[in-house]
Amino acid sequence: MFAILLDPVYEKHETGSHPERPARLQAIRDGLATFPGLKTTPLLPQIADIATIARVHDEAYIRSTQQRIADGAQRLDMDTAVCSASFDVALKAVGGSIAGVDQIMAGTLKQAFFAIRPPGHHAERGQAMGFCLFNNVAIAAAHLVHKHKLDRVAIFDFDVHHGNGTMHSFYEDPAVFYSSIHQWPLYPGTGREDETGAGRGLGTTLNFPRPAGSGDDEYEEAVRLFSKAMDKYKPQFLLVSAGFDGHWSDPLAGHQVTERGYVRVANLLADIAATYANGRMAMFLEGGYDLAALKNCVAAVVKTLAERM
Repeated sequence: MFAILLDPVYEKHETGSHPERPARLQAIRDGLATFPGLKTTPLLPQIADIATIARVHDEAYIRSTQQRIADGAQRLDMDTAVCSASFDVALKAVGGSIAGVDQIMAGTLKQAFFAIRPPGHHAERGQAMGFCLFNNVAIAAAHLVHKHKLDRVAIFDFDVHHGNGTMHSFYEDPAVFYSSIHQWPLYPGTGREDETGAGRGLGTTLNFPRPAGSGDDEYEEAVRLFSKAMDKYKPQFLLVSAGFDGHWSDPLAGHQVTERGYVRVANLLADIAATYANGRMAMFLEGGYDLAALKNCVAAVVKTLAERM
């Protein structure tokens, strides 16, 4: 069964006129409503405990973020807007996705799409960055390794911006393989081809920096090259940072991916999960700031994956 985490609580992270805004989730809701017969299972938000988050983030950072928001901070860095509810919403973004991953591991679900806010892949161990408070996908990967004792978790990131926080979380850790296709050069400036891991993690980072103008063909090629790497790595679970800001209409970047391209990427990733991970795959919403594109692309991807079940 395919599950979706999409709850109004994630719209309480108010960011004003910021591009990462609550209207993104309403757009996704509207898109899914165009397929009323789609068979999916709804998931509910859960509150993450600090220990779970602290597998990826410094506890001092977690506590200082909580305090700064309680004190009325409106931004945690130049790009990351917050409101009084943001810390609690971020806990529920982590907690809801962790609960979904647990259900996949238990076999009650096969795959899931977590339409959560705030996004996560830029958040570093001790720093909010790029609209992100806590690194949702990295925390889920650490949870799979520590709680479920998996040896090989793979993350594929197709957000147009490189997931610096996720890469750095596991750069020396062979238990998590991180791969990304992203626009280069572009924020945050990480994700070079020669960044391939270090120490015991050498060879478990695979970056595909691609210039402005890259589109469906380049994204499909990257997933196929990632698939070849998975022939050797053989992941037990596939996590996906699903950013839709590589779409040709997105205002924050210059890639040219179409709705059809995202569907093709989703199918190829599902094939990898089916081959190596007993189908276990979870997608985490990251970027995507043109509301019409986000609406159509997420709906198309969810429909494609749900109909494979």
